[in-house]
Amino acid sequence: MSATLIKNARIVNQGCVLEADLRIQGQRISQIASELSATAQDRIVEADGQYLLPGMIDDQVHFREPGLTHKGTIASESRAAVAGGITSYMEMPNVSPATTTIEALELKYAIGERDSMANYSFYLGATEDNLEQIKLLDVSKHCGVKVFMGASTGDLLVEKPSALEGIFRESPVLIVTHCESGQVIASNMAKFSSADKEPTIFDHPIIRDTEACYASSSYAVSLAKQYQSQLHVLHITTEKELSLFEPGPIASKNITAEACVHHLWFSDHDYARLGNSIKCNPSIKSRSDRDALIQALHNQQIDIIATDHAPHTWQEKQQAYHRAPAGLPLVQHALLSLLDHVQHQRLSIEHVVEKTAHNPAIRYGIEERGFISEGYYADLVLVDIKQPTRVTQDSLLYHCGWSPFINHQFSSSICSTWVNGQQVYDGNNIVKSALPAQRLMFNR
Repeated sequence: MSATLIKNARIVNQGCVLEADLRIQGQRISQIASELSATAQDRIVEADGQYLLPGMIDDQVHFREPGLTHKGTIASESRAAVAGGITSYMEMPNVSPATTTIEALELKYAIGERDSMANYSFYLGATEDNLEQIKLLDVSKHCGVKVFMGASTGDLLVEKPSALEGIFRESPVLIVTHCESGQVIASNMAKFSSADKEPTIFDHPIIRDTEACYASSSYAVSLAKQYQSQLHVLHITTEKELSLFEPGPIASKNITAEACVHHLWFSDHDYARLGNSIKCNPSIKSRSDRDALIQALHNQQIDIIATDHAPHTWQEKQQAYHRAPAGLPLVQHALLSLLDHVQHQRLSIEHVVEKTAHNPAIRYGIEERGFISEGYYADLVLVDIKQPTRVTQDSLLYHCGWSPFINHQFSSSICSTWVNGQQVYDGNNIVKSALPAQRLMFNR
C-alpha cells in the first residue's frame, strides 16, 4: 500500500493550527503526531512549515457536460479545480439536456467516474413537473436538488407556487436555491425600454438588484420554515438578505446560506475594468454589500464559501451586454483569493478552512471528508502563504482559456493537492497518471 509522510506541516483543522507530521496510508490519513519516523514505504514530503488544509469542497460548480463542452468538461474543469486546491465538488444540472431525471443524473456520474480528477456529486434539477423524480433521490447517494426560483429559462425555471410547495414539502434531500425574482428583474428591465435606452454592464446590478434577490430568497426561507425543509440558499450577494439567516454553528441549522468567492472579491467598481467578464447572476453589487458578506462570515450568518464556477468562451463574453452569458471561471484561483483575504486580515486561515471544508462536509453529511482526522480520506492541499502566484495565460487550465484574475498576483501558492491519498497536483503540473476520484457519499 502506498504511503506518504508529510513532515513539519502546520495543520489547520477545527479552529486550530497544529505543527505536526501526517502520514497517508493508501486513501486515508493514518497518523497525525508531533513527530513521525519515516519507514521504507514512505514517500517524504517536507512541508517546512507550510500550511496543510483539508481540500476545499465546492458545493456549486458548472462543468458544462454534457452538451456544452465547448465551454468546459468534467475532465478539464476538475483538473483546474485540483490545481486550485479543490478536492471535491457538486455540479449543477443546467447542461444540455438538463439533468432532470434520475437516469440523466446517473449518466453524469458515469462521466465523473471516467474523467474526474476530484471527488464528485451532481444535483438533480427541479422542474415544475418532476416531483416524482425528486422523491426518488437517495439521501446517501445524491447531494441535493437544485431549484432555480425565477432566474432561469426552459424546464429549470420553477415559479408556480404549487410546484415550489411540493418540492419544499416532499424533497428527501437538501434543497439548494438560486434566488432572484423574475418578476422584479422584468420590471427593472422595462424601465430601460420605456426610456428607450439599451442597458450596459454597468446596469447589471440595477436590473438584478437587491429587491430581486430579497423577494426570492425571503420566499424560499418562508417555504422552508412552513414545511420544515432543509434549505441551502446559494450565492447571497446583498446586505439586506443577511437578515433572513440566523448566526450560529451550521450543525444546528435547517436553513443555511452561502457566499461565492467573486462576490467577496469584486464590486460594482470593477465593471469599468472587467466588463462582461464579471457578468454573473446574481450580479456583483456594491462595496458595502461585499463588506457585509465578509462580516457575515465572521458572525456565522453565512456558513459556506463556494465558487459558482461557470465558464463561457471568451468570444461569448465579448458580445453586447444583453447577449453575453452570465458566469465566470473560478475554481483554479478560488482558494488563492481567500488566502489573499487572510493576508489582508479580512479572514483568518481557520475561517477559510471552516467555510470551505468543514461546513460543506457538515451541511451535506459527506462521509469522512472535510477534516484532517485520522481515518478520514486524505483530501489535502499544501499551501505556501509566502510564495506568490501570478495568473498568466499560460498557467490557465480552464477549457475556456481565460480568467478575470489574469495578471493578478496572489500572495500565496498551491504547493500540492492530494485526492484520496494520491497526489494529483505537484505545485506546477497535474499528475496525469492520477485519476483517484470517487463519488461522494452522504451520511444523513
